[in-house]
Amino acid sequence: MDRENKGPGFGTRAIHAGQEPDPTTGAIMTPVYQTSTYVQDAPAEHKGYVYARGDNPTRRALEGCLASLEGARFCTSTSSGLGAESVILTAMGTGARVIAGKDLYGGTYRLFERVFRDLGFEFEYVDTTNPDRVAAALEKPAAMVWIETPTNPLLQINDIAALADVAHARDARLLVDNTFASPCLQRPLEHGADIVVHSVTKYLGGHSDVVGGAVLTNDEELGDKYAKLANWTGPVPGPWDAFLVLRGLKTLHVRMERHCDNAERIVQWLCSHPRVGKVYYPGLKDHPGHDVAMRQMSRAGGMLSMELAGSVEDGKRFCSSTKIFALAESLGGVESLIEHPPSMTHASIPAEERRKAGMADGLLRLSVGIEDVDDLIADLDQAFAITFG
Repeated sequence: MDRENKGPGFGTRAIHAGQEPDPTTGAIMTPVYQTSTYVQDAPAEHKGYVYARGDNPTRRALEGCLASLEGARFCTSTSSGLGAESVILTAMGTGARVIAGKDLYGGTYRLFERVFRDLGFEFEYVDTTNPDRVAAALEKPAAMVWIETPTNPLLQINDIAALADVAHARDARLLVDNTFASPCLQRPLEHGADIVVHSVTKYLGGHSDVVGGAVLTNDEELGDKYAKLANWTGPVPGPWDAFLVLRGLKTLHVRMERHCDNAERIVQWLCSHPRVGKVYYPGLKDHPGHDVAMRQMSRAGGMLSMELAGSVEDGKRFCSSTKIFALAESLGGVESLIEHPPSMTHASIPAEERRKAGMADGLLRLSVGIEDVDDLIADLDQAFAITFG
């Protein structure tokens, strides 16, 4: 879906972009067009909609809003983040070579290694925080450099502009998974990225009640190909899912401010705690990627990871002892979550590969919600007491 992106500010666009009052009733909210097909006036004469897998007015409104927020001309929404990634990989064609970051969401790694490698794709994992390492990997031609920033779960920062220059100099495209930051804090296309992918399940939906994905670009050929492949292969969101994400987007800018405020307070508290060995958060001045993060992000986000000064079992006991922080996979919802990546979200990555990437066996990842921050700190404090006595 092609969209121009000029004019109003981010918060205004989050509430209004892609959405007009219903022309029939004047309803201010986009209707849920719960239909599988559309009546035609005559064979091949229709009102722009033929079959709901190909297009749906609710989904079209969502894609218009997402495109506006991310600064993209084209958006294709999908039934999950991995659905969006599958569309992107399928569009590359069999035998494509991809350079990817070492610190990568476990589901993406599993998709690469257990599905697309068997289809003839080649994947090489490098330290993408170092553009020179990426340049060296690109001495052998590749179609794409695939990064997250901040990364999941070590919160590493990749320099989007520098990596875009490296990729483009070698005829490769740069893809950025912007799930951790959201377009509220970071817009990779403005820094030279070619493609942005989201799990809209996370901050964009924001309420842990919907699963979805999206791929965005300013490249007309790619945008057309992604839309067609989503239709042809079928990983499209239903209208109710599209409606829920649209509703979540209306408060994205407000929620992200609170996520960031709470995360910053908790990070400050954790950094002075004697039982915490290390805190991973790009807002910290001693974070290796802090300067780059502050150049390409407006704030450091609501995600953080930490290593406890204790055993792996201590870490598991800790994340099983919180009461407000729910022990669960996923992130980006209004409620706070805690998880143990090595045994949960990143269990599909072999232990040796996780450790090579710097992921300690006792690492804990926190998605800081928008509850009262004093309650969140008190919850972590009582978990420390239960874990260490």
